[in-house]
Amino acid sequence: MIADKAQARDWLKQLPECDATAIERLERLVSLLREENQRQNLVSRGSLEGVWLRHIADSAQLLCHVPRETPGPWLDLGTGAGFPGMVIAILCPDRSVCMVESRARRIEWLERLRLDLALDNASVAGQRLEDIPYRKVAVISARAFAPFDKLLDLSARFSTKDTVWLLPKGASAQHELDRLDGWNHAFHVEPSITDSAAGIIVGNLTGRKARKA
Repeated sequence: MIADKAQARDWLKQLPECDATAIERLERLVSLLREENQRQNLVSRGSLEGVWLRHIADSAQLLCHVPRETPGPWLDLGTGAGFPGMVIAILCPDRSVCMVESRARRIEWLERLRLDLALDNASVAGQRLEDIPYRKVAVISARAFAPFDKLLDLSARFSTKDTVWLLPKGASAQHELDRLDGWNHAFHVEPSITDSAAGIIVGNLTGRKARKA
């Protein structure tokens, strides 16, 4: 379990994806986030004080559940302040990362951040998820975006049987998974390494269950 900023930074540095350029960009991200948070409430003050643990490492841990051999497109739903999408784009410059966000001020922030960090692999889809053009992706992530069943209803069209879903759900992860009905899937809960009470729903979706006659 990672407990503080020092441990978070040490853990990040041992990731295969993390190099000097990534650390420099992550530090710049943190600096810009602190500055912008004075103008708009991107993250809570408490989480900003522990940003390397609560947002950077918490986002980066998702990479531990993704096959690294085939870096296909990553779709991050409801990116908000940039987590996990922006952290993934920094750590994986060879992977296309599309961040979906519908709130105007957040869209402006993400675009400024993407340009400042020179993340050519990142893009911002500034619209509602329902309006995003259809395409298939390798990874779908969503951090506090919507209840599990609604999230699947909205985003299953982007998924194949091989798409990896990564859904940080806090303490409700197992409960939400247990309540899921109407879908064929291979989901399970992985423990978070940044919060002992939190879980991440990980796995694949194979489609809707056939309706009973």
